[in-house]
Amino acid sequence: MAVHMKKSAFLEALLRIMDDKHHWAWEYFSSGRLSNTQLKIHFQHEYAVYVRDFPVYLARILGTNPPLSVRHMLAENIYEEETGGLSLGTSHPELFLTMMEGLGFRRRDFEHTHLLPAARTYRAWLERMSNHRQWVIAAATLTIFVEGSVKDRKEILAAPGKEHPEDIESIISLHPLVRYHGISPSRMDLIRAHQMVETGHRHDAYDMVVNYTAPALRQSVLRCIKKSLSLWLNYRDAVARACGIKTP
Repeated sequence: MAVHMKKSAFLEALLRIMDDKHHWAWEYFSSGRLSNTQLKIHFQHEYAVYVRDFPVYLARILGTNPPLSVRHMLAENIYEEETGGLSLGTSHPELFLTMMEGLGFRRRDFEHTHLLPAARTYRAWLERMSNHRQWVIAAATLTIFVEGSVKDRKEILAAPGKEHPEDIESIISLHPLVRYHGISPSRMDLIRAHQMVETGHRHDAYDMVVNYTAPALRQSVLRCIKKSLSLWLNYRDAVARACGIKTP
């Protein structure tokens, strides 16, 4: 008889995977060492791979009719992503494009991006997972992995709540796009919106996945998150190469 891991061990296993969601090239993006041409490659891929259609991915999970409390969490997330109704009143994809305009890029530059093969593979995986017959596997992939980061362990230990406006503005002022690339803080509402709602979303993501994954499915969830990490790292490697960043 198979021995199922305990809920606490499942949470720790998820966090260990997210501890590795860090790419070696990030320091180039976060330290002002890239040109606007290189940044455009990065941001075009981010927009086409997941930013533009993330609300659709979440809606597919909601459409599988998960438990009522999960539906509520997903609906809030979709509402915020698609309308900004919990923060600044504008959808997150729209706020992303506003930020891109602040860098001097045109909106039409983001309409038809020719994705690198590794980016197409990662995007196809997200499409597949968002349609998974097990809603909790889809939710784990999209709300834990895609929305999450290497900071997840720290964020879920913090009490959910909104950042103070002064703290948000301090974060904006230190953002690499403001510090190194001269973008006006007025164009950074995407980051403001994230700061206003993201801590709550991180707690929701782990609550729904940890509390609603049946013991028999926990290993399947972990395998999908590990596969997501592998495909994401390949995708980020490809973008780094396209930007001319050499592997250390």
